[in-house]
Amino acid sequence: MNAKLLQILVCPVTKGPLIYNKVANELISKSACLAYPVRDGIPVMLEVEARKLSEEELAAA
Repeated sequence: MNAKLLQILVCPVTKGPLIYNKVANELISKSACLAYPVRDGIPVMLEVEARKLSEEELAAA
């Protein structure tokens, strides 16, 4: 994930910052408890495509 792109992108739900999870290839929004997938290097920033994060995943992020 490009560092400059990560600085620009925000969660479309909360407008909060995102954290890149390299292992899962996802962008994590702690404020929305959502993980947005990154497919072929392109972040999919749609709420319907995001998965809900568990409490354990939020604590680890």
